[in-house]
Amino acid sequence: MTTCIPAGSGNLHYSVAPCRGQGYRKTSWVSGVAFNRCIQKELLWSCGVSKFLQTQRCNYSKSPFSENWKSLRTVTSSCLREGSTKYFDFAVIGSGVAGLRYALEVAKHGSVAVITKAEPHESNTNYAQGGVSAVLCPSDSVESHVHDTIVAGAYLCDEETVRIVCTEGPDRIRELIAMGASFDHGEDGNLHLAREGGHSHRRIVHAADMTGREIERALLEAVVYDPNICVFEHHFAIDLLTCQDGSDTVCLGVDTMNTETQEVIRFISKVTLLASGGVGHIYPSTTNPPVATGDGMAIAHRAQAVISNMEFVQFHPTALADEGLPVKPSKSRENAFLITEAVRGDGGILYNLSMERFMPLYDDRAELAPRDVVARSIDDQLKKRNEKYVLLDISHKPRKKILSHFPNIAAECLQHGLDITCQPIPVVPAAHYMCGGVRAGLQGETNVRGLYVAGEVACTGLHGANRLASNSLLEALVFARRAVQPSIDHMKSSKHDLGTSNWWSRPVVPFSLGSEAMDKILLMTRKVRRELQSIMWEYVGIVRSTTRLQFAEQKIGELEAKWEEYLFQLGWEPTMVGLEACEMRNLFCCAKLVVSSALARHESRGLHYTIDFPNLEESKRLPTVIFPGSSVKGSWSSRQLHKQPL
Repeated sequence: MTTCIPAGSGNLHYSVAPCRGQGYRKTSWVSGVAFNRCIQKELLWSCGVSKFLQTQRCNYSKSPFSENWKSLRTVTSSCLREGSTKYFDFAVIGSGVAGLRYALEVAKHGSVAVITKAEPHESNTNYAQGGVSAVLCPSDSVESHVHDTIVAGAYLCDEETVRIVCTEGPDRIRELIAMGASFDHGEDGNLHLAREGGHSHRRIVHAADMTGREIERALLEAVVYDPNICVFEHHFAIDLLTCQDGSDTVCLGVDTMNTETQEVIRFISKVTLLASGGVGHIYPSTTNPPVATGDGMAIAHRAQAVISNMEFVQFHPTALADEGLPVKPSKSRENAFLITEAVRGDGGILYNLSMERFMPLYDDRAELAPRDVVARSIDDQLKKRNEKYVLLDISHKPRKKILSHFPNIAAECLQHGLDITCQPIPVVPAAHYMCGGVRAGLQGETNVRGLYVAGEVACTGLHGANRLASNSLLEALVFARRAVQPSIDHMKSSKHDLGTSNWWSRPVVPFSLGSEAMDKILLMTRKVRRELQSIMWEYVGIVRSTTRLQFAEQKIGELEAKWEEYLFQLGWEPTMVGLEACEMRNLFCCAKLVVSSALARHESRGLHYTIDFPNLEESKRLPTVIFPGSSVKGSWSSRQLHKQPL
């Protein structure tokens, strides 16, 4: 059963994530799930939990990395060991900024496996356009950055976390520069600092409008030459390998599937870092790359990790609206093309299709309001006017400045017949970032021993109810670095037992089903995926209501049951694995976490806006926390494939 703590009815003092800071109030760090009906019925996605918790009851062009790819493959192949089990000191799941930055540090102390679902550069980091926020200007201050972050986060941020990230951020930027990352400089030779929505100062370090790509390039280049790091590309993380040590859950590695060879590979590690990114593809339109199917959040939830604040899905207000382009793309995009926040920061103005500026009607900060405000304002305009998109105009700025600051956006639009130096850009909101995730302490630790988290998969308390622009790469850098020392300490106190690998039964690739059955399963899975995304957009989108959330919960449960029944009728077994089926499993798991968390919050705060509770409630300024339940029963998305060893 999913354990829930009614807001204001009691507090659970939880050792991994103690109460900190004014943002969460003194007694609210692990409190705040507020729906009593969860105690009355078993939710499909429930799974086991330690005895302690049970008792509480409460469009990317050619890869810029291709030149180095041969050497990276050579490093990778030299690390491969015979057999389907591999032993490492550290396993890193994900190859974005958090995973790679962490890997480069812990590699000084042991062997590291970087496990990535596609090519190493295919991550949310690589698609980040805007930049990294940090206090690097004399007129700026840490206090100002802290204030902006907490205001944007609707006062749900953990103040201690915010202060740590804002204080340590500048050093993390300097480390990137020392590693070879190249950021834009002004005519005075200093770093060019941009300003984005919600920021009171210019503090965004950037590389034109391709900042994430530049950071990823620098980190991957360093990884290529590190002999202690082995990169395993096209390895999909299926489930974490966990066992019980008294009341503690312990992580000892991860099962993966090589999606090119269809071989199951087991990684046994002393420490595991989850840095697997977000869950954008629970929605039909997202700026996230195709790999962002919530795998890390789902496998952590199934492994009994505490999950928090999943109702806070950030919709970026300005993704490119293909319908408004003079020349439509020849095929639908796998992910929406992002129009960075920096366009508005540089003076871009939002208009409806009648060329009426509308943002001042909604907020005094106009186009520089935080993302949740801008996204809701656009959504309101679209619904009132029955239109498909709005217009973002930067053409009143000098042509040279536009092309130098936004070359990638300019090139993409020009490819479809639109010149942003003299024409407005058609934009529409799209799912962009998950502010919730796996609950993390100040060093990236979770309630599962040996499991650390960093990046979008984590919920550190930094973002609160809404992420401030360009704080995501910053958080990833800071927490990847903070997780290093406790990881090293844990690694040194742990030992590899070569027999450990045999503690769990192995997942099975369903070769035995035959091609006809597999084709049917794939077709059904793709259809179900589209249906789930449609439900999430229609009923769990930018503006919500209790009735619509309850309807979504019901429809998702029915859809999942129908899909699983279809699979099992065709011979699929719970221990079987395939890329698209396992992604679907994770999408279901995360979608249900989002819906349950949204139903729990009886107020409108930040990214969660519900017409039934339209106001902020001070008494509900608490994080939403989901503990896994103790029931053995549940859907396929709820349970680990293997049974935990005794």
